[in-house]
Amino acid sequence: MHPAQHEVRSAAWALNGTTGVVSAARGYTCGFLAGMDLPPEAEDDVLLVVSELVSNAVRHAPGPCTLRLAESADALTVTVDDTSDVRPRPRPPDLTGGGGLGWHLLRTLAEQVGIQARRDGGKTVTAVLARGRRRTAWV
Repeated sequence: MHPAQHEVRSAAWALNGTTGVVSAARGYTCGFLAGMDLPPEAEDDVLLVVSELVSNAVRHAPGPCTLRLAESADALTVTVDDTSDVRPRPRPPDLTGGGGLGWHLLRTLAEQVGIQARRDGGKTVTAVLARGRRRTAWV
């Protein structure tokens, strides 16, 4: 899955899959977004998607993962590669703290969400967010 327009800029970070990796991923993302002239709400959406994808990779896949961000004229693409072959799937939300909100959140914030098996094992989860437009229905 790729943004409709050609990439303007992209970056990738190898993450070790241990404690603090979600915070590090958010920090890398903030640096990537700096100077993009996005509305604060759009930046928040990208950070939520990064947090969700990386935390799921750490929670459900053993070992390292990779975060990739790409900017195009009309979209921001967040991609996380991990070592698990198990595809994420929606489950009923548990509002008492048991989870189940992540996949629904991704589907709300992103224009497109895709999962692709990797030839070397594991999977790639990609979320494409429209640049400068907030899709969230949470507000």
